Amino acid sequence: MDLLWQAQGVHRQANPGYRVQLASLLSVKTGGCEEDCAYCPQSMHNSSDVTGQPELEVEPVLARARAAKDAGAHRFCMGWAWRDIRDGAPFEAMLSMVRGVRALGMEACVTAGMLTDSQAARLAEAGLTSYNHNLDTSPEHYDRIITTRTYEERLETLARVRKAGISMCCGGIIGMGETLTDRASLLQVLASMNPHPESVPINALVAVEGTPLEEQPAIDPLELVRMVAVARILMPHSRVRLSAGRETMSREGQVLCLLAGADSIFYGETLLTTGNPDVEADQQLMSVAGVNPWQEQVPA
Repeated sequence: MDLLWQAQGVHRQANPGYRVQLASLLSVKTGGCEEDCAYCPQSMHNSSDVTGQPELEVEPVLARARAAKDAGAHRFCMGWAWRDIRDGAPFEAMLSMVRGVRALGMEACVTAGMLTDSQAARLAEAGLTSYNHNLDTSPEHYDRIITTRTYEERLETLARVRKAGISMCCGGIIGMGETLTDRASLLQVLASMNPHPESVPINALVAVEGTPLEEQPAIDPLELVRMVAVARILMPHSRVRLSAGRETMSREGQVLCLLAGADSIFYGETLLTTGNPDVEADQQLMSVAGVNPWQEQVPA
């Protein structure tokens, strides 16, 4: 209760009026990823790999962005299941998508693995608002979850994003067999960044059949509340995003996360390849909680 009280005080100072940003997420390139992330159904190392889905073209992606905006989303996030960004036609299409989303008056976020300085600069020129590259877990627990990319490589990618002037979206996942110390360590790494990440997604593991973590038990929702609260206290002005894992939470659990400092939710039926509460349920949640959606127009 003391933690909630402290987080609430920080939250009210940083987020007067309790506005919550609604973000929508679309998988543009699904499956066949070379990384071996133990939680991910898109890894080619896991039997759950969802390959065989063609990469989406520019116009269908922008149609989904328009639909997300019409449903109230303020930010449109696009994901590519890549180890690193592919130059050529795929990257040119990504740039067109970013420009198209920005032209709609929405924030544009991309997650597509590692990138070069020149790619980061071109994404910035196209108007990209934010680049997502999660640390996933603590440095100490990391090699039990991923072996195909080092923690340092993740930090180097984030440095390139910062260098290009793009805002940083970086968080992690709980429920992957880590200790409480690991969770604290992850938050310490994030809060030691200067400046703090502008966006911090807090995810609970969605245990997918065919992944190495398929047998992991679901976390107690109050553990997610605690993670959100500590993130809010440590990073007062970051946008703390309540992300994967919401589908199994009660309405009351989600309201506690909003109370603890979450000021963004991913909005829509799917998070890349896992489920998410539908739009109507989220609208009802916001209404019952008396929370106002973020409605500022984003300059193109």
